[in-house]
Amino acid sequence: MPDTPASAVMHTLSTTKTPVTLPGKKFSRTRVTALEVLAKKSELMKQLLIIILFVIIVSAVAATKHVDNLQMPAPDLSPFFKDTTGAFVLYDLKNDRYLRYNEQRCRERFSPKSTFKIPNSLIGLESGVIRNADFVIPWNRQKYPPQDNWNQEPFSHWGQDHTLRSAIKYSVVWYYRELALRVGESRMKKLVSAFRYGNGNVSGEIDDFWLNGTLKISADEQVEFLKAFYGERLPVSKRSIDIVKDILVLEKTPTYTLRGKTGGGSIAEGKYIGWFVGYLETNSDVYFFATNIEGPNFNAIRDKRIEITKQVLMQRGYLTN
Repeated sequence: MPDTPASAVMHTLSTTKTPVTLPGKKFSRTRVTALEVLAKKSELMKQLLIIILFVIIVSAVAATKHVDNLQMPAPDLSPFFKDTTGAFVLYDLKNDRYLRYNEQRCRERFSPKSTFKIPNSLIGLESGVIRNADFVIPWNRQKYPPQDNWNQEPFSHWGQDHTLRSAIKYSVVWYYRELALRVGESRMKKLVSAFRYGNGNVSGEIDDFWLNGTLKISADEQVEFLKAFYGERLPVSKRSIDIVKDILVLEKTPTYTLRGKTGGGSIAEGKYIGWFVGYLETNSDVYFFATNIEGPNFNAIRDKRIEITKQVLMQRGYLTN
């Protein structure tokens, strides 16, 4: 029998159900169909193995990155605190990493004191009580008479009319008390809750809850609030956020912008807390921070809270002289 052309064989295989005879071979249609099915299954298995291999590789890379983050060697920050009781939290946005000193205290809540001026400013703007950064509230001398400590910084600037911009610069408590009174309890409670700010407790006097210990927040929570603020994830307008970002600028150079707010005051007999919270924007990254320290009086914490924060940022190479 002469050789059968391959094309003829294929034609025969595809058009007949009867056995097909080749030299020395005999194939049935059933056997050919089984081979075709096996070939298709083999191809599917190949594709499935490729997908599984890809998933394993991606998962391994992600796991390695996660482990790297968890195992990042933490520098010893205790020399910056020396004999000072305090806590420090730093969040590196680009690398999604946290650095902490005194982790237990980082989770402990304290009165925010004047660091609450950040959300308070947002609430005043969003509610329409404050129209812009230059909105003036006149000083009422009878309602807010000068105190003995008004002869030192920043209190020496308090005895005059203020705008939102100057009030946050000099941490003018009476301005923000007036702002809170105009906002009212209902709107204040709603937005503080929406911000997920600390324990969210605004009970008591509406113009005093962030000073008297009712409202409390931890250093960890301060950083999370600032991250939401920076990322425009708070339930307020971009306009309100942009205005507050502008008035929070403390230092601005070609290589970085430092935004922040201090807070301080008595939390017990002979014990003052000092806060410094904010974030540092460089040309390549953003670093959020929250520092709190304790001291026997206001003078003991006034400058030190800022000094410690800047020293850590400089040691890490984020802030330059």
